[in-house]
Parts: sequence; C-alpha cells; structure tokens
Amino acid sequence: MLDLMKTAGDIMSALFDERFMEKAQSYSKFFDSWKDITAKNGIAAAADHSRIKDLDRGVLQIEMDHPGWKQILQTKQSKLLNDFRRRFPELGISGISLMLGNGKPQNTAQETETAQEPTAPEAVVAEAEAETEISAKGYDAIKDEEFREKLKKLGQRIAIGEKNKNL
Repeated sequence: MLDLMKTAGDIMSALFDERFMEKAQSYSKFFDSWKDITAKNGIAAAADHSRIKDLDRGVLQIEMDHPGWKQILQTKQSKLLNDFRRRFPELGISGISLMLGNGKPQNTAQETETAQEPTAPEAVVAEAEAETEISAKGYDAIKDEEFREKLKKLGQRIAIGEKNKNL
C-alpha cells in the first residue's frame, strides 16, 4: 500500500532542485540560529523579544519588541556580528541593523514589511521575474496556507539574491 502522506521535505524536494534546497536549508539554519547566538553572548532572554527579520544586501536586520531590548542588543552588537560572520561566511554579512517592531517578535503569517524595499530598477525587475518563476513551481499543491506563503517568500528571496548576484 502506498503511503499517501508525504513529509514537508518530500514536497520541497519535488518542487525545488538540489542547489535551491541547499540554499533553503542554509537560510533556515541562519534564521534558527538567533536563539543559540544570543545565548552564547549571555543575552538568551533577548531571543524571546527579538528575531531575525531579514538579511538585505549583507545587513542583518534584527527586530525587537521594546526599546530596552534594543539597548541590550546594542551592547553586544559587534559580538553578534562576529558570531554570524563566523557561522555563516557564505552570506557575506557586513552589518547589523536593530529596529523596533510591531510588538510581535516571533514569526507570524501577517508580518509587517519594512520600508527598506529595493529601489534600483534592476532589483525591481529581478523581484518581478522571481515572482513569476516561483509561482510556476507548483506552490498551489501545498494546502497549508501559512506554510505555502513562507515557502513562497523564501523562494523569492533566494531567487532575488541569485538574480542580483548576476547583475
């Protein structure tokens, strides 16, 4: 009897090529590392009030829910940056930007977008091309809407990064 239930890994493997999967796993490890890196630097409690929001053009964007946590993170900013650079050299992290969020530091399906959208014409074209390319990959087969949206966003970020590298 065939097992009709597939794991998320099986579905993703069917949707994406191996190179894409390696990058996706790297980004997943990157976003999951926040709790570990804050603990290593003696500020483990900060992970409950902050999160990695994005990595944009080498700048790691950290969002927190209160100005007090921003001050605490500022005291460890250079150590956090060095830890990220050592752990993820392939991402080319050049800096950290600390920003106050909407009071919800954990990842949610209704994330507030930052005003730091790419403005260069090449970036806009790359984003539009990435959107078209991603939608053709069969996300509609994924029933869990929140998971589907997160996969789309991840795929778009990776595709945009690839296109921008080639510009």
